[in-house]
Amino acid sequence: MAQSSGMLVTYALGSCIGICLYDATIKLGALVHIMLPLNMETGRKNPMKYADTGIRETLRQMEAKGARRVRITAKIAGGAKMFDVGGNTSLGNIGQRNIESVRLILKNERVRILKEDLGGSVARTLLFDVSNGMACVRSYGKPELII
Repeated sequence: MAQSSGMLVTYALGSCIGICLYDATIKLGALVHIMLPLNMETGRKNPMKYADTGIRETLRQMEAKGARRVRITAKIAGGAKMFDVGGNTSLGNIGQRNIESVRLILKNERVRILKEDLGGSVARTLLFDVSNGMACVRSYGKPELII
């Protein structure tokens, strides 16, 4: 999390999803790296890596620093299908499950998604400039994408 200035970066977004959360009025931004759609962990020791608990905890922390839910927006990237797993398993489609979970939780939390770069089959790096809310996606073999 950063306020007024700073570059937040997350690397290696394969099936994972990076979520830039931003309150433009107070220039408060947070970057969440989601690995899995739901927290089924006993004791919930690592809530930030799951879409359900990670998004909600980050929003709580932002509000504690003065953000208002009605002003917070999101930009999201990732959710690639990195492996072609045969058979009738959801393991190979974790990226799509992450996409669906992140979209649903943001909707339920009343956070509007402004832009997204999702799916495909390549990993991404996501850079988030807190001074202006701009996000940049870098993927191997592709031009930089501003979201």
